[in-house]
Order: sequence, then C-alpha cells, then structure tokens
Amino acid sequence: MGRAKGSRTPAPPVFVTAAGHPLRWRLLGELANGDLAVRELTAVVDEPQNLVSYHLGRLRRAGLVNGRRSSADGRDIYYSLDLAGCARLLEAAGGALHPGLHLQPPAPAVAVAARVLFLCTGNSSRSQMAEALLRDRSLGVVEAYSAGSRPKAVHPLAVSVMASRGIDVSGARPKHLDEFAGSEFDLVITLCDRVKEICPEFAGCPRPVHWSISDPAGDPAGLPAFERVAEEISGRIDFLLHTIAARSGKETQAS
Repeated sequence: MGRAKGSRTPAPPVFVTAAGHPLRWRLLGELANGDLAVRELTAVVDEPQNLVSYHLGRLRRAGLVNGRRSSADGRDIYYSLDLAGCARLLEAAGGALHPGLHLQPPAPAVAVAARVLFLCTGNSSRSQMAEALLRDRSLGVVEAYSAGSRPKAVHPLAVSVMASRGIDVSGARPKHLDEFAGSEFDLVITLCDRVKEICPEFAGCPRPVHWSISDPAGDPAGLPAFERVAEEISGRIDFLLHTIAARSGKETQAS
C-alpha cells in the first residue's frame, strides 16, 4: 500500500477506492441480493450499458466482484459479489485507518425459521447440495427444499462430497418444480442459468434470487469440480443465514 506524497497517511485501501464511487456502491448493493447480468444491472440502475460495464470492470479488478459466462446464453456474463473477498477487504480497510477499527469476521448467524427453495435443471447436484447444506447449517430450523425443471437421479459424486462433510444425501430424491406449485417460500434461489429463465412465481416470494453456479456434472474434472461447487455453495449458505436473520428482524420490527 502506497502513501500519499508529503503525507504520513497511507493511500486509501482498495475497498474504499473501489466501492466509494456512488454507481459502484449501488452495483455492489444490487449484487448483494443475487447474481445479475449486465443487461439486468443496466435496467436496475438506469445507466448506459457501457458505463455499467466500465464500473463492473473496476470492481472485478479490485476483487469485489466475479463474473461467469452464462450456461444458458453464452452472450451473457453473470456477475456475483465476492462476499468473502469483501469481508477481507473491509477488515483490512478498518485496520488501515486505525487499529481500533480492525473489523472482525461476521459471527455465524443464529438460524431463524424460514422456508427456502433451491432450483436447478436436474435437481441432481447443485440444488440438492444447497438444500442439504442449509438444513445442516441451520440445524433444521430453516425448512430447505430443492427441485428441478428436468429432474434426474441424484449424482453419486454429489452424495460423496456431502458425505465427506458429514451429510448423508443418499436417500434424497429428485423432484420437479411443479411439485411445489402453490407452496409459499420466503426465498426461492435458482442455481442454474437455464432454470432462471423459466422460474415460475411462488407465493410469498417477491422474486427469485439467482446464484450462477456451474454444473459440476458437466465438468471433466469430476470429483474436484463437485468439491469446488460444494465449497462455493457452502460459503454462500453462510451469508444466506445472515440475510434470513436480517429479514426476520426487519419483519419483527415492522409488526
């Protein structure tokens, strides 16, 4: 980290310079709710696409945002907020200003009652792992479900990866999303770019949240691909519990 010329004060940390711009801060706020393509971000912030793309580039170079090409439409890139990366940069930013402001990693959220549905195409890997991880991490307090638009048998490598984490999904069955028609959920989360495009509306849920996660079954790496996906989903689940707790707190205050 450099120092401003003629000053003993260090130059602003990366998080401050990257997130401090009003439009970039708004983009981060939108991505905190779920993964979005440039066209979706352009519509939400009502700014030209070239300007949005420029600021997304700045955020990517700063390590705050990641991009992944859509598996549904290769012309789209889904952008996601690197929550763990942001936490590290925020921690460093506080400590750079004063030791007393050195932030601590967020404490595990206390699970509160909620109903969450995870969707992907096959309901054989990603959504099954997400369902199992959320149920396990919340000690069953959160009712977690999963389904697919074209369900097929649960992938044996998904079973293996979950078993290595102490979670048994060997008895899980694939379910069609129509099975949950008419059901109410607090959150519906799509993990597949294809199912995002056809996701129906569910009662009680304003709009689905999207996590653009690659299909490990289509990755020639095999087991390591499933391990990477499980790790990514696990990290997102940790932050999801904070989101659920925050929403519950706001609803309690409103009532």
